[in-house]
Amino acid sequence: MTLNTIGKPHWRVDGIDKVTGQARFADDLRAPGMLYGRVLIARRPHARIVSIDTSRALALPGVHAVLTADDLPCARVFGVIIKNVPVLADGRVRLWGDGVAMVAAETPEVAERALERIDVTYEDLPGVFDPEEAMEPGAPLIHEDSETGDSNVFVHHKVRNGDVEAGFEEAEVVLERTYRTQHIDHAYLEPESVMAETTEDGGIRVTGCIQNIFSTRRSLAAVLGLDLAWVTVKHATMGGSFGGKDEVMTQMACRAALLARACGRPVKMTNTRESSMAESYKRHPYVLHYRLGARRDGSLTAMDIRLIADGGAFASMSPFVTWRSTVQATGPYHCSNVKTDVYAVYTNNCYTGAMRGFGSPQVNFAVESLMDELAEEVGLDPLELRLRNGFERGSVTATGQILDHEVSLKEVLTRSVEQAGWAEKRRAFTEDNKKADGPRRRGIGLACSYRGVALGAEGVDAVGAIVSVQTDGSIIVSAGLTDMGQGLQSALSLIAAEVLGVDLKRMRFFNVHTGRVPDSGPTVASRSTTMGGQAAKKAAEAVRDVLFEVAAKALGVPAESLEAAGGMISAPGAGKSMTFDEAVDEAFSQGRPLLGFGWHKGLPTSWDEEEGRGDAYFTYVYGTNVAEVEVDTETGKIDVVRVTAAHEVGRAISPAMVRSQIYGGVAMGMGYGALERYTIEQGVPKSLNFEEYLVPTAMDVPPIEPIIVENPDPAGPFGAKSIGEPTAELMAPALCNAIFHATGRRIDRLPADLETVLLGRPLEKGGTRSAREMKETCRPGDFEAEKACPAGGGAEEETS
Repeated sequence: MTLNTIGKPHWRVDGIDKVTGQARFADDLRAPGMLYGRVLIARRPHARIVSIDTSRALALPGVHAVLTADDLPCARVFGVIIKNVPVLADGRVRLWGDGVAMVAAETPEVAERALERIDVTYEDLPGVFDPEEAMEPGAPLIHEDSETGDSNVFVHHKVRNGDVEAGFEEAEVVLERTYRTQHIDHAYLEPESVMAETTEDGGIRVTGCIQNIFSTRRSLAAVLGLDLAWVTVKHATMGGSFGGKDEVMTQMACRAALLARACGRPVKMTNTRESSMAESYKRHPYVLHYRLGARRDGSLTAMDIRLIADGGAFASMSPFVTWRSTVQATGPYHCSNVKTDVYAVYTNNCYTGAMRGFGSPQVNFAVESLMDELAEEVGLDPLELRLRNGFERGSVTATGQILDHEVSLKEVLTRSVEQAGWAEKRRAFTEDNKKADGPRRRGIGLACSYRGVALGAEGVDAVGAIVSVQTDGSIIVSAGLTDMGQGLQSALSLIAAEVLGVDLKRMRFFNVHTGRVPDSGPTVASRSTTMGGQAAKKAAEAVRDVLFEVAAKALGVPAESLEAAGGMISAPGAGKSMTFDEAVDEAFSQGRPLLGFGWHKGLPTSWDEEEGRGDAYFTYVYGTNVAEVEVDTETGKIDVVRVTAAHEVGRAISPAMVRSQIYGGVAMGMGYGALERYTIEQGVPKSLNFEEYLVPTAMDVPPIEPIIVENPDPAGPFGAKSIGEPTAELMAPALCNAIFHATGRRIDRLPADLETVLLGRPLEKGGTRSAREMKETCRPGDFEAEKACPAGGGAEEETS
């Protein structure tokens, strides 16, 4: 296939507005008579609201409204799956960041003073903050009136495949491990912000940095008691989301809309960084129990997996996040006997929801760490173990799905390790570490994954797009998905430009607007290019068909002989052509419509929830990250020296944007693996600003070598699939495996910060250095070597 626009260098459709400052972000919005909204949060993790007195706040000059849950006209809770996220706490506080009242005032300062005048009386209730404790009988119930009855467990997904006990009887090696991951914040550049306005017809219009405008519209309609047609939600230019501007933005939109209706004036609400970190949901912390059986040749015989996710106080996206964990918990490996149980549990911690990776980073950390441990146990190179067990075309997953597409796992593995110099560095670092006199040790580690594209069996997966050619030949593209900075506008415009054979400079892409495009579901699951791209392609093809009909008549050639490229419509065999603009003029002179609507529904998937079996996704992407580190064994400090990342994307619509996703994903994954922890103590957050919450800076990010692997997939437009999430999922295990190679100590909890590296689990049998090597090379005082090598003897070999 010859492509003229796709895969070539290009400018970004939204680039000029952003670099010149013309792009309007949500907090840039202004309206005549605009008021400012603020929310009073409870600042206690679990309590009954005895009373709320707003009289002193209402008496403050400049205050126009003070609302509590009792002032809500209709629905008081919302949720895409389980409706239990409150607009304002209704009689009971379930987490520290719960909003209990809100105000609208002339200035932000007056609004803040008004909050101080709201008097709330609480009766504290017992809380539960550990998800495993929350599962125990008698634990305080977070939602007594929920369908979970007398349990805090609100999700249980499972997979049942083969005979697990028979698989363990067949095993020659059995490893049992527990891994733990942490809460982390999305840490987007732009805090949450919306503006709500009433309309002359009694409706409401909300504009903001909202990731999923259609689910927000549904919740707004329910809370306000309006039909959907009277609720408009517009997307402002967004400064990042990573999955974080979903329910928290719906909640803010509902609050601002209620205040706007109460005051009859526009109301804007913008979070400070502190209020953002207090109120927003986080990535799920997991407790991951793995039991793995294998033969001495490294082949897997059984996996028994139990995963527990801390859902916090509200359901949010936990049912879908944990479902993806269920599908991918075994990694991209053959294993015929699998038993997986995944739970989401209510606690009085901050609630948890969607974040880049969506349940995959946690399981990837566990299974990829475990594969390295197995490799050491059976005496194989970690790469060789993965190549022996890894998926290929025709493989059957743990859920019984036959992979009938091009499976690129072994290609991304081999290309990444070749580029990184894996074999040479494994040998050299091991030898250098034996001889090192100082505290620094070097290591190299890898991690790989497979990831389902789009929503799959999570639900209906369909997207609409519109391509409209103007009389001057300029082109408007719009779709029902949101650009959060990932480049969706450019990707969909490139696809339309390729179909129409024109330059990208003709294209203009409008921010998504519920009144202009059909409900296309959420912008999640790396579905934008695959699903939105197919819709844009179909819309552009509808326009092209009209232009070809017009051009065929004008040129006296069959329409099927025509091609569109370089701004021309031509019949190469007949030597005839006309410009795109000439065809457009002719079409409009004949009254022909040059507006195309494309609707794309994903390929069929299936899922049996009872057995946890089925075709979870219609296709998958594959990736490998290789990390090189230096570790200071006296302080635990890690320096990431180099990262090589090979990712299969089907076809790269824009290689520059694919590389950008790899760079950003690696940096974000480094934060998850080594730095970030949203600290919560007994339900009280301790990380409310970037003074306490560490994210990677430019000084931390090493040279990154991106490798784009292209194996076009018929499921996507021109063969394209996705890239947004896999790069962030693999850094934590690759990093921790590299630390293991450098130090012989296993990191079984995230992040691998100074203390965790110093106190990591000591080398068990195997490891980067064998027990004999440990005896020969470790020195007293070197990285707690006296514990690893007791005086007078070597490290004791353990059996599994």
